[in-house]
Amino acid sequence: MVPLWWSIMLGVVLFVIGAAGVLLRRNILVVLMSLELLLNSVNINFIAFGHYYNNFRGQIFAIFVIAITAAEVAVALGILVALVRNKSTLKVDDVTMMKG
Repeated sequence: MVPLWWSIMLGVVLFVIGAAGVLLRRNILVVLMSLELLLNSVNINFIAFGHYYNNFRGQIFAIFVIAITAAEVAVALGILVALVRNKSTLKVDDVTMMKG
């Protein structure tokens, strides 16, 4: 059996990598992938604590987070396609506002 602190440390390391990607990168696709990494690190902690306390709440919550993440990715990719058609760039600094 894997100790709880291994799972927590894995979640913390993935969270820090994802937060660094969101804060330091300028490409929108990399920022979105870093957000996914943040949410997956939270899912690891939910599942680890659910296993530790012998209940399914952590797993159920992780499934809801995965569903919300899938919806977020679908919306974000739609916005990115529209953005690339209009601006021809994926740099965060070049896109300051979206006009209709």
